[in-house]
This record gives sequence, C-alpha cells and structure tokens, in this order.
Amino acid sequence: MAEGESARLHYFDHLRALAMLAGVFFHAALAYSPLMQPWWPPADRATLPAVDLVAWGLHLVRMPLFFLVAGWFAAHLIARRGGAALARQRLRRIGLPFLVAWPLVAWSLSASTGWAAMHVEHPSAVLVLVRQWMQLPDPPSPPPGTAHLWFLYYLLLLSVLHWVARTLELGRRAAALLQRHPAWVLLGLPLLLAPALASVSAPHPAPEGLLPTFWALGFYGAFYALGVLIQGQPDWLARLAPLSKWLWAGIAVAYLLFLRGLANASPAPTASWPMAVLEAVLATWLTLACLLAGRRWLDRPSAPMRYLSQASYTLYLVHLPLLFALQYGLMDLGWSAGAKLALSCAGTLAGGLLVYQLAVRHTPLARFIG
Repeated sequence: MAEGESARLHYFDHLRALAMLAGVFFHAALAYSPLMQPWWPPADRATLPAVDLVAWGLHLVRMPLFFLVAGWFAAHLIARRGGAALARQRLRRIGLPFLVAWPLVAWSLSASTGWAAMHVEHPSAVLVLVRQWMQLPDPPSPPPGTAHLWFLYYLLLLSVLHWVARTLELGRRAAALLQRHPAWVLLGLPLLLAPALASVSAPHPAPEGLLPTFWALGFYGAFYALGVLIQGQPDWLARLAPLSKWLWAGIAVAYLLFLRGLANASPAPTASWPMAVLEAVLATWLTLACLLAGRRWLDRPSAPMRYLSQASYTLYLVHLPLLFALQYGLMDLGWSAGAKLALSCAGTLAGGLLVYQLAVRHTPLARFIG
C-alpha cells in the first residue's frame, strides 16, 4: 500500500460491494445446482450443472473476504478514534440492525416457505418435508436460527474477542508473523484453518444457530484477525504482490482439485481432510488474491461502485427474503434454469436497490444501514 492509505481505501469498499453481488448470485444459483437439490428450499426441477463450477468458488471467498474487510475497518476505526468509538459503531451499525431485522427476516422466510410448501405444484425435497410437517396435528416449533444474519451475529462476537485481544495484548506474536515473508501466511494460515473445515460437511456452511460454534469462530475469526493485522502493517500487501502470478496459478490447480472432489462427493458433501485442506487453501489464497486485484484495479473513485457499496448493507438484509419469494414463484414455470437464474438475480438486485433508494438512502435509516 502506498503512503496516504491510512485514509479510507476505495478498493476495500468496492470489494465489499462485489462480495455482496457474489452472495446474491451464490444464493440464487443454489436453486439450480444439482448438488443442492436435496438441501435447498427453493431448489428447482430445472437444473444447470455449470453453476456449480462458478458458485462454489464465489462461496469460498465471499465470506472470508467480508470478515477480513470487517477486521480491517475495525482496526482502522480504532486507530483513528479509539476502542470506545468501535464499540458505539458496532452497537449502532450491527447490534441494533440485527435485533430489528432478525424477527422480520425470520417471519418473511417462514411465510414464503410455508406458502410455497402448500401451493407449489413441483416442490423441492425440502418443501415436501415442510408440507408434511405443517400437516401434523400439532407440529413442533422449529429451532430458532439467525438465517443469513449469522454474519452480523458473529461479527458482534468477534468484536468482543477483538476487544479482549487488544486488552490482553495478544496480537504481538501474530503481528510479528506478518513481518516475515508473505509465504508464511500463504502456507501457514490454511494449515490453521483446515481442522475447522474438516469438522463440517459442506464448504464452510452457514452457522445459523444461536449457540456459537467453535469452527466458525476460529475460521472466520482468523480472517477478521488477518484484516486487523494488515491494517497495522500497510506494506504487507505490497510485499505479497510479487507472488500474485504464482498465487493465481495455485488457485487454478487447487480449484480444479476441489471441483473434482466435490463431484466425487455427490449427492452430498462429506467432511474429509483432503477437501478441508483444499477449501482452506482456496479461501486464503482467493481472499488475498482479491485484495491484490482490488488494490491494483479498483483503488480509484467510482460513482456506481460507491453507490453499490452504500447499498450493500441494505441488500444484504433483504436479499434472501426477496430471492426466496421470487424463486418460489418461478418453480412451476417451465422455463430453463438459465432464464430463471437470470431473473432471480436481476429481480433480487432490483428489489434490494429499490428498498435502499426509497426507504434508506435519504432517510434516518441511512445512519444505521446506509
């Protein structure tokens, strides 16, 4: 990074916006993924095998990138205004939106899924189970979960752990690691992450339960911590940059091996050490490669990207309820999977941006989720 990058970096904002767009595409693509047919509520009878070639790569990088960017901005805010400012910002920008959005998201997802279970003529395997559950004389209540808002939940937890680590000065040894050759992180971080990924079946599944899981805290916490450390050593990415070509070559090889393992694991992914190592390598290398690419190509003002960055929080909150409602409505249509996927993505993005423009951008809500 160059001198003067202590100011807000354009490419961090732009990467966050692109990661949000990747999240919309990933969630939309799951409905047409042959691999996810038994597991995803709006899984459609029309499938598109090609989506698995792209969607899982986006999945492996988007959430690690979100957490790394969150860690960088947290350290940036502490450096400028202190720990108390971070605590206030986390309560206003994460805690309060989470508490308000959580019941609304849970209700909307439950309502649309319940409607689809009773009305869709070509239901997914999950909808069939939901229909059978709803027809029980006295169906039990499902366990509470955070849905896709788990990111906010874990970000609050990691913010508390960040405060503990700063108070106890636990980051010195980790900071010293970044002073070594960047290969130490490229090779060492995947080794630290692999045990966490080996304990779960799918490539880092959403930890939606209210009880925090150790694997998720360790896995996502490592990327949050890496963002904190990179903010404190602004020359580290410059030292990593000469390895960029080797990094992308390694990503290509690892991703081909990952896709082969994913195909062999069909119809359901299973926990295995080889896959866990590949997932850890790809999550680490893809995240750092995206940072390098963003630093090189996106570190400049852009009105469209700035708008998407400002709208990304609102889009994050509303995209899954919008997407589920839209895809449930498409399930009985005889369209191709490609057409349904395109409409799902376009409709969800249009709806989310409309919510941002009309209900957030020029209202008091912008102080919380703008």
